[in-house]
Order: sequence, then structure tokens, then C-alpha cells
Amino acid sequence: MRKGKINVQTENIFPIIKKFLYSDHEIFLRELVSNAVDATQKLKTLASMGDFKGEMGDTRIEVKLDEKAKTLTISDKGIGMTADEVEKYINEIAFSSAEEWIDKAKSAGEKNGIIGHFGLGFYSSFMVAKKVEIHTLSWKEGAQAVKWECDGNPEFEISDIEKTERGTDIILHIADDSEEFLEESRILALLKKYCKFLPVEIQFGKETEYKTEKDEKGEDKQVPVEKDRIINNPKPAWTQKPADLKEDDYKSFYRELYPMTFEEPLFNIHLNVDYPFTLTGILYFPKVKQNFEVQRDKIQLYSNQVFVTDSVEGIVPDFLTLLHGVIDSPDIPLNVSRSFLQSDGNVKKISGHISKKVADKLEELFKNNREDFEKKWDDIKVFIQYGMISDEKFKERAQKFCLLKNVDGKFFTFEEYKNHIKTEQTDKDKKLVHIYTTQKDEQHSFINAAKERGYDVLLMETPIDSHFINMLESTLEEVSFVRVDADVVEKLIKKEDELPSKLSDEQKETLKPVIEKQLENQSFQVSFENMSESDQPMLITQPEFMRRMKDMSALGGGMSYMGNMPDTYNLVVNTNHPVIMRVLEENDEAAQGKLVSQLIDLAMLSKNLLKGEKLTSFLKRSVELI
Repeated sequence: MRKGKINVQTENIFPIIKKFLYSDHEIFLRELVSNAVDATQKLKTLASMGDFKGEMGDTRIEVKLDEKAKTLTISDKGIGMTADEVEKYINEIAFSSAEEWIDKAKSAGEKNGIIGHFGLGFYSSFMVAKKVEIHTLSWKEGAQAVKWECDGNPEFEISDIEKTERGTDIILHIADDSEEFLEESRILALLKKYCKFLPVEIQFGKETEYKTEKDEKGEDKQVPVEKDRIINNPKPAWTQKPADLKEDDYKSFYRELYPMTFEEPLFNIHLNVDYPFTLTGILYFPKVKQNFEVQRDKIQLYSNQVFVTDSVEGIVPDFLTLLHGVIDSPDIPLNVSRSFLQSDGNVKKISGHISKKVADKLEELFKNNREDFEKKWDDIKVFIQYGMISDEKFKERAQKFCLLKNVDGKFFTFEEYKNHIKTEQTDKDKKLVHIYTTQKDEQHSFINAAKERGYDVLLMETPIDSHFINMLESTLEEVSFVRVDADVVEKLIKKEDELPSKLSDEQKETLKPVIEKQLENQSFQVSFENMSESDQPMLITQPEFMRRMKDMSALGGGMSYMGNMPDTYNLVVNTNHPVIMRVLEENDEAAQGKLVSQLIDLAMLSKNLLKGEKLTSFLKRSVELI
């Protein structure tokens, strides 16, 4: 037996490890299983090089719980260690790297936990254990098995033991304040979280399966069969070549990632990059609902198949967090804090590359099968719009495949739409006016009036469309957007010619107070417009600028105070409609008031503003007038 003392400069390093890593102390299991995987992979490498000529045998890693003895054991059949290697790797290198990190963390005041400190490796076990033992036998011929043990002080003991199987057992004697790690369900959950796709099989306990057998009467019966529980898939889809996978393989892997998700993704992107950095993964496009409801934090970040985090905001571009799937790269540094990850140069390059690959895939889908792309458009529209608003480089690429959809269900690229409307929808200042609706049914009368003028009306129904329209106005040259009910149809696109008015200025001045009286102090601005006789006698419009700012405020994006402001409307009187002249000529004040009220209510009804008591009064008055 050999006793020794780890060379420690940091006073009481074990309590400091436990304190500093407390918020993430569950990662000890990932660290230890990852070490076991490394030891197994190294043996496979030695065998492939011809250095190890023995039988590999069963190389699975086993995790064992003994609640009675209060121990948790992680066993591998990898390269193992000699006494000298234990001295070197455990007492010197591993501990010095742990000590170095503690010093840095103390000086930086970092107390909020970590994503993963792989450098700490083995010593993370002291976050949950009061004593740790290592039983190990090296792969080298004639090696002596040894045991290393330490009870959370700088003192350790190394002694020879009997061990016939190559590899290493790490035995944790769980501390009293960490007994949650003696619960089978807790360990199983952690293994599935951190080790689900590690490249070496991991066994944890047993599980029961049922198989069908015939009983003595020849009838089928279910017979329980106990088998080893393997908790991981060592060859997940993203580690395989895209050429070797079929569409069903990708869908199957999606269900493996998200077993509680019942809706299948629209399509996927398989990332497979080896220069200028190594990057693999599969990203799935879920259906993004019109109301922007989507589960974020569904991208899982891995390093060589070791789970790191599923909180990737700030690590990948914000719009990409709407996607689901896996990103795996050994070039992403994992032994640092989350804030460091977000500012790391490699991470930013990888992030930009993923954004480019997503744009490339969308462009490819659009070019190869536009018809299918259009069918998927309503489900991916919000994602593409959000990407264009929030990522300048993605915006540049997306202009090739971003579509505009009109109320008739036809699709156009920006360039196609420009050619489609330039004849009819160019105003007197040579600006191309895009007319749109946010509610096809509620704004039907306005849409109908615009289409009768030969105008095309776009469908812009998502909450993000206000931001998207603002972005397009600043990106596309000589282009403006106006909602179909923002003004009377003659004023939506300002032309040189204007219809004459049948009402004189004096008649307008006479009529205005009559109309305002029936409005009963509602916040409407009364205005007069020279419209066609076939247009409605009165219309309610909503000014484009104020309404758009209010919509943007509701979704977020500055001027939040506007979200609390009341809606503003214009009551527009058609100076050329015969019924307006009839109102003016009516001598009976009561009859005149009833007629004006009816016209106002009809205008409100077309805007879906007539409700409650006012709707009841309108119905009653309508019957009386009939």
C-alpha cells in the first residue's frame, strides 16, 4: 500500500468544488461516463493500430446502484491504468486542472454554475460523494490491478488488488446530502439526458419485455422476459452519411428525439461539414403556427455525442431556435460558462455557417420543387420572415425564395410580384404600392372594392407581418405597403386624376355636424372623399401608420406604450353617393338622424365594430326602415 498527498495549493479544494459546482452537480455522471467512453474508444484505437492484440470482448459500460451500500459504480472495459498512470492522471494532471479552474472561477466571481467543465472530469465526483474508489487493471500485458481511494481530503491511498477484468470501476460512496443519486429513476433520467447518444453501449439495470408463447392449451400468452437495459443509441442518425439514410430514418430519429411530439416535421437539413471546422447534425423544420406558438429550446447541442445543453439561445441565431434537432461539434468549447460560449469566436463562425446551410436548403427546395414549397409556405412563412428580420445575411439569401401570397392563393417572389402589379399599382410618385389584408373575411368589402379597381391584395395575417412589412419597405426600392382598409379605395394608390365632388364645400360644412351628432362622441374623425357612386355611402378606415405601430407594439418591438392607446378610425363620407344627397335634403330632423345612424352602423358592421347594444339597435331600426 502506498499513501500520499495530492499537491494542493488551493486550501480546502474539495468543499470549493462542491460549492462552486452545486447548481450543476448532476453533471458528475456525464463526466464519469464520458471518461469511461474515452477509455473504451482508446482501446479500440489501439486495437485498430495493432498495438492491442487481445480480445475486445463486451465493451459496454455498466452503471450500477447499490442502495444498501449507498454506492454508485461506473464500470468500463477500456484501457485501464497502471499504478504509475493513476499517480500521473488522477493525482497530478486531473487534480491540477480542477485546481486551475477553481482559481479562475474564484477570481472571476463565477458562482452561477456551468454548462460543462470536462477538464474537471473525474474530480466532479466529489460533488456528490464522501469517498471515491478507483479499481483499475491496465490493458498492458502483465499489469497489476490497483485501487486508489480518497475521502475528500488531499490524502489518498494506492494499493494492489485482485481484478481479472481489464478496465476501470469508479465507485462513489454517495454523501448524505446527495442521496437523490441513489434513486434508480434519478440516475435513469440523467443517463437519458446526458448519455442518450454516446458511441459506446451503456447498460443500467434490467428491464422487462414481454414475448408471446403458447400455453398448454395452445393459446397465446404474454411471458415476461428480463433483459439488460441499454439506455443509449450509439449510432444516431446525425453520425451517419446522408446517402445512407432514407426519409423514414430521419422521421424515426425525430421521434427518438421527441417521443412526446405527435406532429411530424415538414423537412430536415442534414449538416455534415469537415472544413473549416467539424460540424454534424440534423435540423428539423416544425410547423410554425400563425400565432407564433412554437416550442423553443428544442435544439440539442452535443460534443462528440456527449450532451451539453438544449438552451441554445445566444449560441445559434435567434430565428434558428424555432427549429428542432441536433448540432454536434467538437470545435465548440464545452469547458466554459454559457456566457463564454455565446461570445466564443468558433461558436459565432459555426452559428453563421448553420444559418447559411439553412438558407441553402430552403433555396434548393424552392428551385427543385416550387409547387411543394408553396404547399409548405404557410407552415414555414413565420420562420423565414423572422429570419429575414433578425439576421442580415439570411435576409440577403432569403430574397431568392421568400414568397408573397395574395388573397386568391397565388404565390410570387418579390421580383415576380413587382412585374405583376407595376401597371396598376404604381402611384403618381413612381412608387410601387403593395395593398394587403390582415383579416380576409372581416375586410372583405374593402378587398372587393380594391379588386374591382384591378388591384391585387396580399395576405398578411401573422402577428410578425407588421415588422416584416417595415423591413421590406426599407429593403426594396420605391416600395410602400398599405392595408386595404387604411383609406378609401381611390386614395390607397394616389394617382394624378381625382373624381369631382357632387357636394359643395358649404354642403359638406352643413352635413358634418349632423353626422358627428349621431356618432355620440365615438373617437371617429369625419372626412369627405370624392368616390365612385358605386362605392359605399360611408366607410370606416384605419390610418396605416398608427395602426401598424400599434400592431408592432403588441408583438414587441419598441413603443410599447402604443399598445395601450385606443384604436383610431376615420369615418369617410362618399360625396358622390345618392343617399348622401338624400340625407342633406331631408327636412325632418328625426328622420335625418335615423338615416345617418343607419349609414354609420352599416359602415361599422362592415368593419366588425358593431356589437352589443348598438347591434341590437341597428337590427331594430333596420326592421322599422323596411
